[in-house]
Amino acid sequence: MDLYGFLLRHVLFRLDAEATHEFILSCLSRPRLWSFLGKRVFGSPPQNIPLSLFGLQFRNPVGLAAGMDKNGIALRSWEKLGFGFAEIGTVTAVPQLGNPRPRLFRFPELGALVNRMGFNNEGAYPLALRMETLRESGQWPTIPIGINIGKSKITPLESAHTDYLESFRLLHAHGDYFVLNISSPNTPGLRSLQSIEPLAKILGTLRDWEGSPSKPLLIKIAPDLDSENLIAIAKLCEQERLAGIIATNTTLDHSSISSSRDEIGGLSGQPLQQRSNTVIRQLREITQLPIIGSGGIFTGADALAKFEAGANLVQIYTGFVYRGPALIREICSLPPRSFFV
Repeated sequence: MDLYGFLLRHVLFRLDAEATHEFILSCLSRPRLWSFLGKRVFGSPPQNIPLSLFGLQFRNPVGLAAGMDKNGIALRSWEKLGFGFAEIGTVTAVPQLGNPRPRLFRFPELGALVNRMGFNNEGAYPLALRMETLRESGQWPTIPIGINIGKSKITPLESAHTDYLESFRLLHAHGDYFVLNISSPNTPGLRSLQSIEPLAKILGTLRDWEGSPSKPLLIKIAPDLDSENLIAIAKLCEQERLAGIIATNTTLDHSSISSSRDEIGGLSGQPLQQRSNTVIRQLREITQLPIIGSGGIFTGADALAKFEAGANLVQIYTGFVYRGPALIREICSLPPRSFFV
């Protein structure tokens, strides 16, 4: 067990899940503390596996999923931990406190988390200022940085397109790519935006404002979609010339958790693994768009299953919580032929 694993099991997991999250982020956001901890806690970075996708250069195919660093306070640390790219957010146009605490729950025996965070974040404008300051400091990360955008809770669903546009407009200069989060189960009605008509309206609004050339734009979908809706979404993404699809977000299927211990929210981690792989496989059968695979990656073999299903890149969140940077190194140690081309 590495030092991160030791601290996790014997110290950090004794704390409330969200308190632990905030503590780790606080450490990673402090350059002096990071320089002291560095390899002592997190180990050496993984080997480079350079690849190019939707016009961006990636150091390796392992990314940080959205949700870990909602406000972009630890941007300089993610590449030092070994990530090939990092996605911050979910951010909304209007600052939000999110749902009442407790709202993040661990299930170590399942390798799972349940969250009902509710897009808690400081808002798009403060994030834009923070990112602008970092760029001007000359310390901007060398890995691609994605920005994950969600709908503000107070915005009616029929006005979602203007809400997404406000965040997109404020942050456009700072993200290397953008992701529309239309699949979180923790904002009322959000998943209805996966329907073709509202989704097309959102995409059209963003593209009309942006013009050409455009930044890579992806959508993040739920694992709970049926085949008919998956096909329709894939076709729309091709028509709108999106850069790719992230599969998948958290699931509402809590059948792996006993009813006596269950919590309301989106389930992530190992119980999601097979469903996520199935969605990736189904998508790959109907589209050649790039796919970022996410959901239940705890080992190199789990990542390999995503690549074999058709993912071009992978993202980790719950597996990273439980295993730390050792997971990135393990995935990057896979034979080069393992990665989807």
